[in-house]
Amino acid sequence: VQLQASGGGLVQAGGSLKLSCSASKRLLSNYEVGWFRQAPGKEREFVAGISWSGRSTDYANSVKGRFTISRDSTKNTVYLQMNSLKPEDTAVYYCAADKSGFTTSLTQYDYWGQGTQVTVSS
Repeated sequence: VQLQASGGGLVQAGGSLKLSCSASKRLLSNYEVGWFRQAPGKEREFVAGISWSGRSTDYANSVKGRFTISRDSTKNTVYLQMNSLKPEDTAVYYCAADKSGFTTSLTQYDYWGQGTQVTVSS
């Protein structure tokens, strides 16, 4: 499955962005999808994940209450709504897909998008 992440940009602290992860050639509804991020000089980390059914979600503690992951099967897209953004949310955000079970471990994800830059100014 080929993934395309989009929606990043520059926003002031306290603002919002909505990222999209769309898929081509395969139905994304058959996959668990996760959002990860990587800041300069840091390791890639889990941000949020959603099961193939959409019934289960999980979030990193640092984004709980601010970010919401959702999926729209009719559009073959998974979204990450990011509210109350902070400068420490600045990173390249990646979406990834996995068929082996709902997980927060990036090593379990088989397919990755190219990343979209999110920059939050103070």
